[in-house]
Amino acid sequence: MKFRLLAFAPLLIFAFTFAPIAGNATENDTYDEESILDATKGFFGATTKGLAELIQKIFKDHGRPNGYIAGEEVSGAIGVGLRYGEGTLHRKNGAKIKVYWQGPSVGFDLGGNASKVFTLVYHLKNNNEIFQRIPGVDGTFYFVGGVGVNYQQSGDLILAPIRTGVGLRAGASIGYLHYNRKHSWIPF
Repeated sequence: MKFRLLAFAPLLIFAFTFAPIAGNATENDTYDEESILDATKGFFGATTKGLAELIQKIFKDHGRPNGYIAGEEVSGAIGVGLRYGEGTLHRKNGAKIKVYWQGPSVGFDLGGNASKVFTLVYHLKNNNEIFQRIPGVDGTFYFVGGVGVNYQQSGDLILAPIRTGVGLRAGASIGYLHYNRKHSWIPF
């Protein structure tokens, strides 16, 4: 029995010695706050104080994202709502993947809006993991323009869509977004 344990000793020493290096490697695969602010400035056209504070809060809540989706969407609701969007998933390694999403919602929600959406992505293990239904709660108040964020989560995967848009919409709802490789008009 002692011989078997001694045979694994070098493996255990190697694992404990290099574990901190593996932890640092994930930091190289994530975006820092300054990089995200620069990306949102390029995407939205400018970074307002409110948007910068919103991003700072998201970083405080969830840390450094390992991806982001930049895109656009339209949505509307009369109690029951629908949302359709498309964008590009960006990864730190340079990968860019086209993503489409759609989904229903239900709640006390009325109106319609068109939005630019910049979604911070957390704990995405591989690119294919984004293609699933991800539930969330949304509170919206648009009167001509506005900016807001909500969180969606499925297992460890967390999405933080930041929306800025125009329209006339107010309410709160629950629902999900189904992220796909191809566009679909079917919201379920």
